[in-house]
Amino acid sequence: MIHNEEIERFSTADDFYVSPYYRDGTTLGTPTWIWSVVVEKEIYIRAWNGQNSRWFKSAINQGKGQIQIDGHKYDAIFKHIPVIENANLIKKIDNAYKNKYQDSVYMPPMISESPRNATVRVDIQR
Repeated sequence: MIHNEEIERFSTADDFYVSPYYRDGTTLGTPTWIWSVVVEKEIYIRAWNGQNSRWFKSAINQGKGQIQIDGHKYDAIFKHIPVIENANLIKKIDNAYKNKYQDSVYMPPMISESPRNATVRVDIQR
């Protein structure tokens, strides 16, 4: 969960980079720029290419890595959020994407089936 003073900053930031660890567990992957949203004080990200995305596979397989948001780097834990078991939460995440990225032509695909199935919660490690 993110701190109260970070919610607004993270909610509006448009410079989110994800770097899951490689298989060795110590080498960070190349930072990948992606969209992020905040729902109920948690950060969520989605893979445009769904579960076939390289960063998604690494994030789920390794479970941790690093993120960069609003110019700050954080160690992070990644947790896959399955659609079926989390239908209400997924709808809230969809709405957050709609609100934050409403002016982008890329927003509708981000709330389609493939990216929805590649939803990840990011837990910042402190």
